[in-house]
Amino acid sequence: MISKETIDKVFDAARVEEVLGDFVQLKKSGSNFKGLSPFSDERTPSFMVSPVKQIWKDFSSGKGGNVVAFLMEHEHYTYPEAIKYLAKKYNIEVEETEQTNEAKEKASERESMYLVSEFAQKNFQNNLKTTEPGKAIGGTYFKERGFTRETIDKFKLGYSLDEWDAFTKEALGKGYQLEFLEKTGLTIVKEREGTAEKRMFDRFKGRVMFPIHSMSGRVLGFGGRILTNDKKAAKYLNSPESDIYHKSKVLYGIYHAKQAIAKQDNCYLVEGYTDVIQFHQSGIENVVASSGTALTSEQIRLINRLTKNITVLFDGDAAGLRASLRGIDLILEQGMNVKVCTFPEGQDPDSFARTHTDSELKEFLDQNATDFIRFKASLLVKDAKNDPIKKADTIREIVNSIYKIPDRIQREVYVQECSRIMDISEDVLYNTLAQLGNKEVAEANKKHKEEQKKNTFNVVKDAESTASGKINQLDELEKAIIGILLFHGDKTETFNDVVLEEDEEGNMIENEVKVDMKVYEKIFLDLQTDEIEFANTDFNEIYNILIECFNVEGALKMDDFLQKLSFKQNAVVVDILMNEEKYALSNWESKDILVKDKDMSVRLLVFQTISMLRLKLLNMLVDSIHEAIGANNNASMDQMEDIKNYWSLRKILSDRFGLVTNTTFYN
Repeated sequence: MISKETIDKVFDAARVEEVLGDFVQLKKSGSNFKGLSPFSDERTPSFMVSPVKQIWKDFSSGKGGNVVAFLMEHEHYTYPEAIKYLAKKYNIEVEETEQTNEAKEKASERESMYLVSEFAQKNFQNNLKTTEPGKAIGGTYFKERGFTRETIDKFKLGYSLDEWDAFTKEALGKGYQLEFLEKTGLTIVKEREGTAEKRMFDRFKGRVMFPIHSMSGRVLGFGGRILTNDKKAAKYLNSPESDIYHKSKVLYGIYHAKQAIAKQDNCYLVEGYTDVIQFHQSGIENVVASSGTALTSEQIRLINRLTKNITVLFDGDAAGLRASLRGIDLILEQGMNVKVCTFPEGQDPDSFARTHTDSELKEFLDQNATDFIRFKASLLVKDAKNDPIKKADTIREIVNSIYKIPDRIQREVYVQECSRIMDISEDVLYNTLAQLGNKEVAEANKKHKEEQKKNTFNVVKDAESTASGKINQLDELEKAIIGILLFHGDKTETFNDVVLEEDEEGNMIENEVKVDMKVYEKIFLDLQTDEIEFANTDFNEIYNILIECFNVEGALKMDDFLQKLSFKQNAVVVDILMNEEKYALSNWESKDILVKDKDMSVRLLVFQTISMLRLKLLNMLVDSIHEAIGANNNASMDQMEDIKNYWSLRKILSDRFGLVTNTTFYN
């Protein structure tokens, strides 16, 4: 259990723009910051961060919250883990107790897999440093690569003992469950033929280990390299796919590279683990690897959050270059800028960095990184030589790549460049691009018509639901009250109140008096008097928590308040906070909810919002009575009396607050 004092220190120290800036490239946008969504595929930034309010909102997915909510959503941290991550980032000491076996058993399956992976990383690292086989065999391999002790510690490199079940036995002895050892792929479990007995093997037996980290530094899986010349065994072996490790969505080195990528506004993309590590040791830290897999859209989006610029580094193996062109096209589709740099034949980023000084490596990258179209053209032209048919195919390939670029201006520049390099008119290239566009539109229309046929029933149903719109107006009013409390709850206003007083003749009469009170007190008293509860259960709970916070503190401490909400409620509150203008009176005229008054004070806003809520509820009560009466119009005396009373109340409310009564809202 983490103490409240520690949690308070973390929230006081943590800056949402600093923490989220480690995961998303943020650019100043007025008083806020803006970036690409880390939760969806988008080209236009819709991810907003507010330093003033210390919250974030992802408009593409609807998610939002404070800094802890982001870590829990993006990195799948538990609440305590998010606090510990922030404490570590801001050098705040956290008192911890060793996890018991019982606590490990209670952890969620996903969390248990993270715990097992973290233990494995420490075990392999310890093997490398303290065991004789680790120091002799594993240590020798890394020394031959030229890795320093600092580099080995930085990337937490390790060694899996060359024994069938050394790691598995160690993990089981520490209380980790076989179920999660198997699910992470660290242990292979097989049943003995004809028996129920299980045999257990270490997947990475006898390999040097490369932990694969998430963007926040969690261990997701491992890559292991064999140290023998066994041709039957794979040179490199990766963890299998699991709930926490998806190879196509991970980039090796992203945790160590993210800040340098954002700072340099460029990312070097290589193939292997040692390429990344060797570059870091040479002082170039903005580098990640696809870990030997074909580049995927998900991996590109990881980089796209941090920079729009990628430099793809290829080794001197010409045979593998053409196969890598598909990856470049995927990068272009994401609207990113691509450069390519190839190393001399027989060398790769690792070997080149090892055999050259840091300054020579940086100079080589600066001088040899070329624009993708020049690279692709030069590569394909060599294949085509003087063959007109091959040259035509080459031009089509280049045009296909240009077509994938979403930015029209950038596309036009590349058309001009292609025309110059390939000695072909721009008109021909534009016509080819147009043909590709027409083909894509035709295919999209065909797909759309097919989907329309399949979804006709659902579309009609949704349209009917939207047309009725009965709950929307009530939701808007309830949300508006929450918005008023969030923005103005602790302000003191002078409200007009009606009190009953006895005149000289002993009759009770209504008198209007002015009363100074907090906004939250006024709202609470009005709703309490009318015994109004919000129809939306989430809004109702948010409202009650808000009132409780105001009653206890006298003001709203946003961090404390957000901690008390569920994820869904968090998203509602953040949506209101990040869309303040949506709850301004002048923007509600189109919804026929409030009267337009640009100079409305908080006092009037409170009056009219609550009055409109009362009116809406009165109309709903009348509607419910009409439904009960039915088509035969055979109303009882009680029902007629209720309707009369409700409409009288409506007229009183309308007259008192000067509300318009002929809008569609009341119909």
